[in-house]
Amino acid sequence: MESKNAIEAFAALAQDTRLSIFRLLVRMGPDGLHASEIANRVGVPASTLSHHLGILERAGLLRSWRVQRQIFYAADYAGTRKLVAFMMEDCCQGRPEICGGIQMPACTGDCGE
Repeated sequence: MESKNAIEAFAALAQDTRLSIFRLLVRMGPDGLHASEIANRVGVPASTLSHHLGILERAGLLRSWRVQRQIFYAADYAGTRKLVAFMMEDCCQGRPEICGGIQMPACTGDCGE
């Protein structure tokens, strides 16, 4: 991952609503949720939600797909892993074992890769 991509991802997460959306979708797993369910759970209007979802998707943190008339969103686990790996790649001068075991948690099932 390049620095500019990491900056875009962190900027996308540096807003309360977007962070809430991202955390919700990480918890929901690879099946994600449709946009109206995200709006209900996070408590934002659909018009506002689409703006936030677009920012997160462009940052490589979400993926979307259409099923008939509904658009579903899920965390992009591969993109999230890249971001975490970027932050940790030089951990403790190349000795990650002394960083306290910080690592990306394993995902069960299909993690969207």
